[in-house]
Amino acid sequence: MLRALMILAMLVSASGMVAAEPVSHADAVARIMPDAGKILHGVFPGGYSGDEDDITLEQVADYEKTVGRRVDWVMFSNNWFSDRNFPTSTADWIRKTGAVPYVRLMLRSDTEEDHSEKLFSLKAIVRGDFDADLKKWGRQVARFASPVIAEFGTEMNGRWFPWNAHWNGRKRGAAMFAKTYRHIIDMTRRAGASNIVWVFHVNNEDDPVRSWNRFERYYPGDDYIDWLGVSIYSAQSPFDKWLTDFTKSLPQVMRRFAKMAPSKPVIIAEMGTDVRNRRQNAAKWADAAISMILSGRWSKLIGFNWWNETWPNGDDPARATDMRVQSDAALVKIMRKHLASPKLQKR
Repeated sequence: MLRALMILAMLVSASGMVAAEPVSHADAVARIMPDAGKILHGVFPGGYSGDEDDITLEQVADYEKTVGRRVDWVMFSNNWFSDRNFPTSTADWIRKTGAVPYVRLMLRSDTEEDHSEKLFSLKAIVRGDFDADLKKWGRQVARFASPVIAEFGTEMNGRWFPWNAHWNGRKRGAAMFAKTYRHIIDMTRRAGASNIVWVFHVNNEDDPVRSWNRFERYYPGDDYIDWLGVSIYSAQSPFDKWLTDFTKSLPQVMRRFAKMAPSKPVIIAEMGTDVRNRRQNAAKWADAAISMILSGRWSKLIGFNWWNETWPNGDDPARATDMRVQSDAALVKIMRKHLASPKLQKR
């Protein structure tokens, strides 16, 4: 159903010479939502550079072939340190596969973690320093004329990103983030980008664990946000000792979401675990996690996204992180089993 709706919505010719009808916000949200009781599935399909904007059609096709199912969305980053334009070319080839582009709008100067942001600071964004860029970005999304999922401030309650309150005045930082996110959405809406489904994407645990850093404090409000999202990872390297029990973490987050914004749909925006970590069996972790997602326990839970990537940890290849399903035969079997479930949105 979703793929058919996307195809019907595509009124742009392959050459881009034919104009498309504008998509209303309500229509964009409705087109992407699954049928009642069904679950969507997406993927961040790979890349090794760490920039997360270098995805390819071949990576998506390889993942889909491996898991035996086509994805509903494809996630990737739009890093403003390299390009402040909406990534139309990437979004276009994703759309042509029948999936929805899911753009992580990353206003940052680099991909290094644990530092403040000098150029794209929250104060500078709110002050209007990048309004022209944001409006241009919004106009480009509007011309795309198909639904787009987007988020700003990924995992804002984690200190590794520069939009975390730790780097922005602590007690004042969360409110500044919420104001910044509203400003970004306002600018893009004024530019005509009604076709964006906006996601508020938190980390499953607040880091640091402080009252001023609870993810609820960052929330821009129901008038701005369409979906709630959460990252739940376990082993993030082959030598990682810090492991997460998905089946304990998700209920905790869902309770908090239900109090914060009870009307909003929820997705697992990012999930994964290193297949080479000997302290944890990746297939068993994924089996328990996806079983819970498909259990029907939460009517607001509508989808999940696998982070299918490798990345280096220094110069030793043996220490590199590998979350690719293709790298573990047991994980492939688990994914194929769950993605064949009738609880998945019908393709």
